[in-house]
Amino acid sequence: MAMLVVVTENVPPRLRGRLAVWLLEIRAGVYIGDVSKRIREMIWEQVNALAEEGNVAMAWSSNHESGFEFQTYGENRRIPVDYDGLRLVQFLPQNPK
Repeated sequence: MAMLVVVTENVPPRLRGRLAVWLLEIRAGVYIGDVSKRIREMIWEQVNALAEEGNVAMAWSSNHESGFEFQTYGENRRIPVDYDGLRLVQFLPQNPK
């Protein structure tokens, strides 16, 4: 079992309901729980199937150097990058208005 955190933005209520079955919603769109790898992978399948145009970040504890891993879904200014085996987050420039 590992601690899991899922942060959602602009996702359909159906996905939020599915996440609430397995995780505790501590703030609007922020879910936490202690789940197995199998459940974490099932949750990510639900994200891919139901998130539509929203975006999701999912992080969980692991035995990597940083102590956690993460993956993202959808468009966001923050994108994950691999830097010498370490996962970091890069900011894309803002679109001019």
